[in-house]
Amino acid sequence: MQSYNFSLKGNLVNVHTQLIAPAEIVVANGIIQSIQPISEAEITTAGFIMPGFIDSHVHIESSMLIPSEFARIAVLHGTVSTVSDPHEIANVCGMEGVEFMIENGKKVPFKFNFGAPSCVPATIFETAGAALNSDDVTKLLQLKEIKYLSEMMNFPGVLNKDPEVMKKIAAAHQAGKPVDGHAPGLRGDMAKEYIEAGISTDHECFTMEEALDKLTHGMKIIIREGSAAKNFEALIDLVEDHPNMLLFCSDDKHPDSLVDGHINQLCARAIAKGIPLFNVLKAACVNPVKHYKLEVGLLRVGDPADFIVVDNLTQFNVHQTYIDGQALLKDGQSTIQSVACAPINRFNCENITEAMLSIQETSYPAVEGAIPVIEALDGQLITNKLFVQGKKEADCWVTDTQNDVLKMVVVNRYTAAPIAKCFIKNFGLKKGAIASTVAHDSHNIVAVGATDEALAKAINMVIDATGGVSCTDGDMLSLLLPLPIAGLMSANDGFKVAKQYTAIDAMAKSLGSTLSAPFMTLSFMALLVIPHLKLSDKGLFDGDSFSFITNTP
Repeated sequence: MQSYNFSLKGNLVNVHTQLIAPAEIVVANGIIQSIQPISEAEITTAGFIMPGFIDSHVHIESSMLIPSEFARIAVLHGTVSTVSDPHEIANVCGMEGVEFMIENGKKVPFKFNFGAPSCVPATIFETAGAALNSDDVTKLLQLKEIKYLSEMMNFPGVLNKDPEVMKKIAAAHQAGKPVDGHAPGLRGDMAKEYIEAGISTDHECFTMEEALDKLTHGMKIIIREGSAAKNFEALIDLVEDHPNMLLFCSDDKHPDSLVDGHINQLCARAIAKGIPLFNVLKAACVNPVKHYKLEVGLLRVGDPADFIVVDNLTQFNVHQTYIDGQALLKDGQSTIQSVACAPINRFNCENITEAMLSIQETSYPAVEGAIPVIEALDGQLITNKLFVQGKKEADCWVTDTQNDVLKMVVVNRYTAAPIAKCFIKNFGLKKGAIASTVAHDSHNIVAVGATDEALAKAINMVIDATGGVSCTDGDMLSLLLPLPIAGLMSANDGFKVAKQYTAIDAMAKSLGSTLSAPFMTLSFMALLVIPHLKLSDKGLFDGDSFSFITNTP
């Protein structure tokens, strides 16, 4: 293994002492050997030397890139490590999927820290490609590469002390590893009980009041700003008064937005709001290392040489990124090389027909002509439950593009089954359709369209590719981004995938969508554990009562 020996002389940002001063850092064999004060006249490295950024909760799969390609882009923004929940690929491929992520991540000089997925499948109300029971989770927690139990989305199971759920939490505690939470909207005594079960973080708070309630009970809050869910504005002021209890994450970040920036962007926005520098850097760099016991250096003697050089402490534009002493940026380009991998997948789905997408009047609930409609919210994973006057043709409910009430469907991609159908508002398409096999958490095929013809076309495009995202105008123009690895990721060059995604995203918007990230929003419309109304492959689901409003025929 190559060793890395060098020294840097520059302005050192010491988060531990909260001082900034000129210093020389000497690195030998990838470890910081000494840090000595120097004079300003001796500085040879422009900018500021500081700890690297850490994404404290991310699903690498949502970048549509395998871990090695994610790393190639992330180091451009000073990210040296992630706390990564592989439950997306686990829901498709089970243990094999988790092993794929670990092994691919090892092929590049980046510090991935994976969790043991706690909820595969996420609920019993959907069809996934695999399941992980408490025995599987216990085995994973024994691995050194597994640093924690991933987000416990089944908070009703925690509150009701479901035996399987409690076994998974107990296994994490026995292994000395933290448990991540996921409890949107949970407050008061129920939040207290959930936290007292040994769950230490939550990244799902969307109001200040909810976050403060959970902080009161000792839970750490991860401020999330991803491609779809954006809670930074609601929560960032917490960093002012609770600097040791806050972390930053993206949760889900599409490839184009990853190319634009990562945790460095959150730091710049926090500084612009007047949050003290060292509070911000604790959340972005230090708190994740301490909470998850990561093997990531924090600019101390004896630490791995994991640090970055930024131009200033307001914008955090990254000039150099080092991991274990290896320089991973040269002339603004990533030095991490692409690696080949054999795809894994589970896909057993035949092409559909337009006729399969009709919604008979008698099969969909209505009260005096008002039908249940999902209201998608830009920048949020939660949805609203509306009742809207439906549009009928003959004996079928149909899309109403004039009032932006479009048809949404979920197609089971693992086995032949009836197609689940409903209506959704706020996607804004005036024509055409979009479809995706990225559909949290079971990753069946989810699609929204203005016509049944376009819907069928978009769906069949991703079926023919055994995974991907598609967009069609329903006529001559169509785009497809293939995702052959579990229907979630591409192994192609990450920068090229980002350009492909930018093109297909732009096409969806050209068809009328006003959402900032239509494909990312679409991917969460089947996520039943986030209220209030969602669609699984088994039917329209009320997240408040945790029951179906409609079932597939």
